[in-house]
Order: sequence, then C-alpha cells, then structure tokens
Amino acid sequence: MKQLPANYSGQILNGVFSHILKERTLSVIQASEAFDSYNFPLMPYITAWHQEDNTIWYEFVGQQFIELLETNVTDISKVFRDSIQDQRIFHYTDVSQSEVAEEIITRRQISRKRHNLRKNVQKNKQVEAIYQIILPSDRTIWLKDRGRVEHFPNDTITLTYGCLTDVTKEMEQKELLEQIGYFDDLTGLPKRNIMKKLFEVRTAERQRGYIDEFSVLMIDIDHFKLVNDTYGHQMGDFVLKELAALMSSLKRKEEDIGRYGGEEFYGISLGNNQNGVKFAERMRRNIEDHLFSHNGTDIHITISTGVASTEEIDQCGMDSLLALADKRLYRAKHEGRNKVIGGS
Repeated sequence: MKQLPANYSGQILNGVFSHILKERTLSVIQASEAFDSYNFPLMPYITAWHQEDNTIWYEFVGQQFIELLETNVTDISKVFRDSIQDQRIFHYTDVSQSEVAEEIITRRQISRKRHNLRKNVQKNKQVEAIYQIILPSDRTIWLKDRGRVEHFPNDTITLTYGCLTDVTKEMEQKELLEQIGYFDDLTGLPKRNIMKKLFEVRTAERQRGYIDEFSVLMIDIDHFKLVNDTYGHQMGDFVLKELAALMSSLKRKEEDIGRYGGEEFYGISLGNNQNGVKFAERMRRNIEDHLFSHNGTDIHITISTGVASTEEIDQCGMDSLLALADKRLYRAKHEGRNKVIGGS
C-alpha cells in the first residue's frame, strides 16, 4: 500500500482490514484531498462504520468543515452529531417523481432511528439529506449532504464519501415561503393545510409506534355572526385575534391549535379521546370566563367543540376523523352550545 496521507486519523489504513478496502479508502482519500485543496464551496468527507456497530468515524474530512465546527479531526464526528437539530429527507411520492414529500426527523428521533437510517442508506447506495445544525457561535445553518455508499462485506465495513454544501439561504427562503403560505394573516395561527401536515406526521408516528393515539378537535365560536352584526367587523376581527392568542397560551407541548377558516378552529392532541376532551374543556372554560375588551366594549363569547380520536376508527384517515369530529361539533351546537362532545 502507498504511504499514509499526512495527518491521517482514521482507522482503516492502520487496522486489520482487507487489501481491497485499504486500497479503496486510500484512493478516495487522495481524491478528496486533491479536491479540498482547490477550496471549492463544497466540503468533502469520508465516513466509515462497522455493520454491527453504531459508532461512525471519519477517514477524511475537509478543512472547511473542521473550521466551520471549530474543532479537530479527532472530535469532529461527536461535535457534528451533537450540533444536529433535525434531519430532512426527501421522498418521491408518485411514480412520475413529480412530487416530493419532506420527512423531518427531530434530534430526539435520530438516535432511535439511526439503525434504520443506515439500513436505508446501504440499500439505496447513496446519501441525500439536509441537516439543520447549530454552530459553536450559536448560529443556525443548513448543510446538504450528498454521498455515495460502498459496502465491504468481508470487512463488515461501510464507506460513505461525498460533500456537504451550505444551503442556509435556500432553506431560510423555503421556510419564509412556507410561513407566508401556511399561517393565517389575522390570527397568526397555522392554516388548514398545516393541519394536513400535522396529521401526516402524527399518523406516521403512530404507525411507527412512537405514539399510541391522537385526537382531532373541531372548534366553532358560538353566535359569531351576532358579534359582527352587533358590534361590527372590527370587533369580530379583534375577537378572532384575541381568541387565537388565548388558545395558544392554553395549549401544551403535545397539543396544536390552528385556524380552519372563518370562525372555525382546529386542534390536534396526543393521546386518546379523553385527552382530547380535556384539552377542549380547558379551552372552553377559560374562553367562557375571558373578557374580550375592545375600544370600550366588553363582551363574552363561548365555543363549541367536537372531538374524535384515532382509537374510534378502523383506518386512520383525516377525512373520516374530521367528519366524526364535525358531527360531534354539530351535536354540541344542537344541544345548546358552549359544550365539548367527544366519544362515549
């Protein structure tokens, strides 16, 4: 084998591995070093891991990446892992590959899913992901990872070699466009299309065993037309904004709230129907007691809510769950309003 690269800190070239693996590793290192020397806006890397081991290490890492994380070759694997906030993976959703779905894997989920993620990488023979990371300077950036994967079964070693690219501007622009399109101008709450995304996330978590059940809430302001007709649309807009702020302050981390349209709102709550009803009752009681004061006018309002849970339907579909929650909302209205109706 040729002479070891300068400042080499990997394991393969000094370890008890096959000649084939060592030669392949050395040739990719030499190519990566040559590429890195031109200071392109790309950060080359080579990682390796044992088939039966979760530990990953770098056989080579570009100087720009080391400087970005303010670390050294020896510690960069741990520093990078600890800096990751989430990982984005993009999947084609149809045969024509014209639509792409974004899967967000949170920092908490990454450690649990690491084995499956690596199995998928080996199967696809490529890496394609985007990482949100926090630098030592507390600045948040996005790095796009594209690489090739080679498996050496006799050594039980997998090599990945590729490049990281800073795509912070692109991802910030994407998030800005999503916020413009997904959040209601008046209340600041997520719109109905965010509910669809939340439903997809919760459904996927349920299918993978991360959560047991979740509930959907359909919420409607009682006699809202009377508020507009009596006090004017400025008062109506104020009530919607104030109500949105109040409901947001009442929700917990396992609960979400959004505007469905007009005077209707939606909620999503982790847990069974009882959890959903408790969330709805917490909001109903506080809203009933809240004084809405605007330009010298004080009024009280109430809400009616229908709650439906995934435990109540055979197949977890958004349309069927919403239809059940909407049916119970109608019942709450019919039975006198200012009510929460869930499953029996």
